[in-house]
Amino acid sequence: EHARELGNAVPTAPFFFLKPTSSYVTSPGKIEIPQGCVVHHEVELGVVIGKTGRDIRLADAWNHVAGYALGLDLTARNLQDEAKKKGLPWSAAKGFDTFTPIGPFIPASEIPDPHSVRLWIEVAGQVRQNGLTDAMIFQIPQLIEHISSIMTLEEGDLVLTGTPKGVGPILAGEHVVAGLEYQGQELSRIEFDAIQRS
Repeated sequence: EHARELGNAVPTAPFFFLKPTSSYVTSPGKIEIPQGCVVHHEVELGVVIGKTGRDIRLADAWNHVAGYALGLDLTARNLQDEAKKKGLPWSAAKGFDTFTPIGPFIPASEIPDPHSVRLWIEVAGQVRQNGLTDAMIFQIPQLIEHISSIMTLEEGDLVLTGTPKGVGPILAGEHVVAGLEYQGQELSRIEFDAIQRS
């Protein structure tokens, strides 16, 4: 549904991009809104890789998962749209400092079925996204198999898995709260204040 709300075709094969580790920020913290950027939130389940691997088979993918983390993939949407029109990479649109807010590590044992996780986000007290990970276009083993067929996945890597519908802007001065729930229990909550990047 997120693909459709952006007017994108639903992909038939996994697609991924890289985000710099310098974009990570932990809760509670600040999200910087760069001048002239329309910054959108995307709440996501992050998969934490626990064992380095290359060309990982689908049947072996779960053996490489150490756990999970709640994450936000922030996007300068206007920069991304411009890059798409020109056929350029999205790195700048996704890679600003503070554009990957991340929650604490959750061991895999606490989420036996990661495709039944509820993710939500509130911006300025308004619920923007609230959905289940069962709506993923590609499940976690498919993502691990695909990425590792191109590059080695290393211990500690974080794979964000996609977002529910409802993405929208974050403005400087707004308070952002996101949560991850499993079987009715909240396992993670992160909070950030959006500020203008100086």
